[in-house]
Amino acid sequence: MSELPSEREQALEARLVELEMRVSFQEHALAELSDALAAASMQGSRNADALRVLLEDLGKVRNALNSSDPASEPPPPHY
Repeated sequence: MSELPSEREQALEARLVELEMRVSFQEHALAELSDALAAASMQGSRNADALRVLLEDLGKVRNALNSSDPASEPPPPHY
């Protein structure tokens, strides 16, 4: 005849199962957070690259506008 587990053993087993489930959930959540952080980092890097290109283009436009001589421009059409 096999001996049935005592109430204490059953309670400990239930607690162990609950703790294992919690650890599993936390590991899953941590992996998701890690993935999200990696994606945000990559997006931030892409945004920084895009901003750098835009600032370079803006600098070129400013230089072009500042270097133009108003006397060399044709008069407005109403003259």
